[in-house]
Amino acid sequence: MAEKETLVIASKVKNYIKSTSEMKCSAAVIDVLSDKVREMCDAAVASAQVAKRKTVQDKDF
Repeated sequence: MAEKETLVIASKVKNYIKSTSEMKCSAAVIDVLSDKVREMCDAAVASAQVAKRKTVQDKDF
């Protein structure tokens, strides 16, 4: 299986966690977060398809 593409900007996520909590962020968090975003996008695509649209909209999330 090919490696999955990262869908989030790691530096932005790490900076957000650091600035809001003074905690560090492990590299594994980025992969898990990308998987969650991928799942949400897949569900949104399915919602748009059910509505017979070719555009994913905010309401699909």
